[in-house]
Amino acid sequence: MAPHTQQNSTGFYGLGIAPKILATLDRLKFQTPTPIQHKAIPAAIAGTDIIGVAQTGTGKTLAFAIPMIQRLEQEKGRGLVLLPTRELALQVEEVFQKVGHASGMKTAVLIGGASMYHQVQSLKANPRIIIATPGRLIDHLEQRNVNLGEVKVLVLDEADRMLDMGFQPQIERVLRTIPKDRQTMLFSATMPREILGLATSYMKLPVHVEIAPSGTAAERVTQEVFIVKQDSKRKLLEKLLAQYHGTVLLFSRTRIGARKITRAIKDMGHRVSEIHSDKTLAQRREALEGFKSGKYRVLVATDIAARGIDVTGIELVLNYDLPDDTGNYVHRIGRTGRIGREGHAISFATPDQGNDVKGIESLIKTALPISEHPEIPTERFAKPQVVFRSNRFKRRLPHRRAF
Repeated sequence: MAPHTQQNSTGFYGLGIAPKILATLDRLKFQTPTPIQHKAIPAAIAGTDIIGVAQTGTGKTLAFAIPMIQRLEQEKGRGLVLLPTRELALQVEEVFQKVGHASGMKTAVLIGGASMYHQVQSLKANPRIIIATPGRLIDHLEQRNVNLGEVKVLVLDEADRMLDMGFQPQIERVLRTIPKDRQTMLFSATMPREILGLATSYMKLPVHVEIAPSGTAAERVTQEVFIVKQDSKRKLLEKLLAQYHGTVLLFSRTRIGARKITRAIKDMGHRVSEIHSDKTLAQRREALEGFKSGKYRVLVATDIAARGIDVTGIELVLNYDLPDDTGNYVHRIGRTGRIGREGHAISFATPDQGNDVKGIESLIKTALPISEHPEIPTERFAKPQVVFRSNRFKRRLPHRRAF
């Protein structure tokens, strides 16, 4: 009787998930699996190595948390999750705590900016699951605080971002340290050749699960660009904050810029906080929790937080500055329109950034609508030139669309 009733109330039945975890999902009101969960969970539960490509905000955490918890329920060993940022690590742990609550499965979070002493104490408690950023995990390995010899399941989450941040040497060291007889799951929003190289070297016949083409922007996020001179950005920002009344996540290219923008928004009379690398972990957590709870209406962030902010109901993502790396545009705007919800993204581009906008359009395979504000002088992109930049940007030819 009970199974039949539960089967009608959740779409997670039929994926091979154990009844105990199904009951937890039902209690948490997780009723319908997202596409990445529906495709990845059965293969992961079967013990297969997985390469999962899905845009941000598609529910990837549950796609690897459920299989990892289920396997560790059935056999001895540990799970290890590597992630690029502190915020993302804390949010992933939150999911593990919820789903693994009935199992009483202990976790340890190893991240920079937090007390080494407390992390050592949590490791002494023999956690079944370790969630870590690569640099801090290496610190604990070098101090012999942690033994990775019992790792049965490894997850590399946001793998492309970890490589962008220069963590490849640390990742490869961890991969050489843990047992070869393990299950590896790699999740990423994009699939550069460096990740394919990792997969070839360290994974066993992985199943490739792709929900959206690499670089695809969130489906239900509408987008627009304002061409504006640098010294007019603040005035346009003030107008838009008066026009939109919901929560706003604003991205600045630099932490110095983030501080200046935050002060300006305070002067406009809005509740605002900031999150970037100059802030301590405690300050970043307070800013994020304040944004989630409604204490702050606007959160100003740099790209270090682009993938570490998992907040539902963000009305607007505003790119005050375009990102240095075009790939980060997808991750930024993915903070709105989470898991099928609608969202909106606005970008400010200066007249000399026509090539940068074209690069974003090439990545997302969509032309970005150009908007004008009646109270801000109308600008146009300068005539595009062929430019050569770092290896993050490929050679780009002039756009066919008139600027």
